[in-house]
Amino acid sequence: MDKKADLKGRDFLKLLDFTTEEITYLLDLAAELKDKKKKGIPVDTLRGKNVALIFEKTSTRTRCAFEVAAHDLGMGTTYLDPAGSQIGKKESIADTARVLSGMFEGIEYRGFGQDIVEELAKYAKVPVWNGLTNEFHPTQMLADLLTVREHFGRLKGIRLAYMGDARYNMGNSLMVVCAKMGMHFTACTTEKYFPEAELVSRCREIAAWTGGSITLTEDVAAGTKDKDVIYTDVWVSMGEPDEIWEERIRELSPYQVNRAVMENAGEKAVFMHCLPAFHDLHTKIGAQMGERFGITEMEVTDQVFESGQSLVFEEAENRMHTIKAVMLATIGE
Repeated sequence: MDKKADLKGRDFLKLLDFTTEEITYLLDLAAELKDKKKKGIPVDTLRGKNVALIFEKTSTRTRCAFEVAAHDLGMGTTYLDPAGSQIGKKESIADTARVLSGMFEGIEYRGFGQDIVEELAKYAKVPVWNGLTNEFHPTQMLADLLTVREHFGRLKGIRLAYMGDARYNMGNSLMVVCAKMGMHFTACTTEKYFPEAELVSRCREIAAWTGGSITLTEDVAAGTKDKDVIYTDVWVSMGEPDEIWEERIRELSPYQVNRAVMENAGEKAVFMHCLPAFHDLHTKIGAQMGERFGITEMEVTDQVFESGQSLVFEEAENRMHTIKAVMLATIGE
């Protein structure tokens, strides 16, 4: 339990801030909490405490994961949507952090620049958790790592290829966690969509210590050959203008995850996606894109998404278990 004390009071802003051992501890704690929940054993040791959930970008999985996890731990939640908070509008980020610190034991932020969540953490007197920024998505990473570990029984040496736009939170974060955990990360996309060079360099330095590696390639065949995990995300991120769709569909269609990609990766390969996914036309945006561009699928085909190799729903459930671990470890019992 000494390691738990090490994380008490810590912010959870990006996994660059955490050691391999600390990340492993959070995964172990999440696995323990998941097992207890499945067995109906309550872990509501944070009764009487409350957390604030600031959502400048809406979400299904992140909101539900934080709310259910907090409830399971015995805590209350206050959800602040884009219209329900004055953060950055009528009240500064620093003032918001200090106000909420007097009422809550933790603050979650999901929104735009990493600088916003970093400033919240600077002025808050309670742990601040990053539910997603433009640059990083650390809670998703813990869920992904737990899912991979459950399936393969290990993390070290796992070969993961990320296809699509690797410049922002998902590409950045997967590259970071692979480096931290001794995994082999490949960004498989056009050079325009490679992660930022400075972060690539930093991750390669980390990987040199852990036994991992970082590869950037435009070659689909080489980039996905003999991989354990094929990962993708939507081609247009939340908040980006609609006119970008045409450009992304044109430039990223060669990097769609389809049956040929999965066969090239190998029969033991799994497919992962942080969701939501445009694998059919059963969404408003998907239907609009289908009508405009004559396509029925985007970043992943329905065949792959619905296949036995797909772990997307196990991955989604693990958001809750890993977020619960983060809150328990940083608030402390």
